[in-house]
Amino acid sequence: MLTVLVDYDSGNLHSAEKAFERMAREVDGGEICVTSDPDLVARADRIVLPGDGAFPACRAGLEGFAGLFEAIEEAVTARARPFLGICVGMQLMATTGREYEDTPGFGWIDGEVVKITPSDPALKVPHMGWNDLVIDRPHPVLEGVATGDHAYFVHSYHMQVTDPATLLAHCDYGGPVTAVVGRDTMVGAQFHPEKSQAAGLRMIANFLTWRP
Repeated sequence: MLTVLVDYDSGNLHSAEKAFERMAREVDGGEICVTSDPDLVARADRIVLPGDGAFPACRAGLEGFAGLFEAIEEAVTARARPFLGICVGMQLMATTGREYEDTPGFGWIDGEVVKITPSDPALKVPHMGWNDLVIDRPHPVLEGVATGDHAYFVHSYHMQVTDPATLLAHCDYGGPVTAVVGRDTMVGAQFHPEKSQAAGLRMIANFLTWRP
C-alpha cells in the first residue's frame, strides 16, 4: 500500500511526513512517499494534499506542476482512491475560494471558502492554536476521536458547506468554524492532524487503514 503526500511547494511537509511514517509503522499502513510526480500519484492507494498559505496561491502552485492535479482528480473521482486534504488542501475541495479573489476549487464538496467572522471582536483572526472539536457525524476516519478532543488550527478562512451532510466536525470560535468535511472517499481537515497530538495521530492512523 502506497500513500503519497503531494508536494507542490505549498509549505514544509517535514512534520506531516514524520507523523504519517510513524502511524504507518504502528498500524502496518504501508509506504509513505512525498512526491510531485504525477505517475506516482496515479499509482497511489491513498492521497494526502497538504496546503499552507492563501487559497489562490495554493491552487496556482498545484496547477504549476504539469499533470499533477489531473492525476489527483482521476485517482480520487474516477478510481475512488481515499483522499485527505489538510488545511488549504481541504479548502481546495470546495467549489470556490473567496480569499483575495474568487478562485475555482476542485468542486468535490459543494460550498465556498470564506473569511472567519467571530461574533466576539476580542477573538483574533487568524484562528491560531488549540480548539475543541465537535463531532457532527460519525466517519471511519474520525473513529476514536470525540467531541472535546483538541486540534491545532492556523487559518483565517474556512469552508461553508452547502450540504450539511458533508460537515463531519466543527469547532466554536465566536460561531461555528468548519473543522472536517467529507463525502464518498474524500475527507478534509481544516486543522493540522500532524500537529494535533493524540486526536490527530488517531485520525492519520484511521485514514491509513480506511477501506471505503
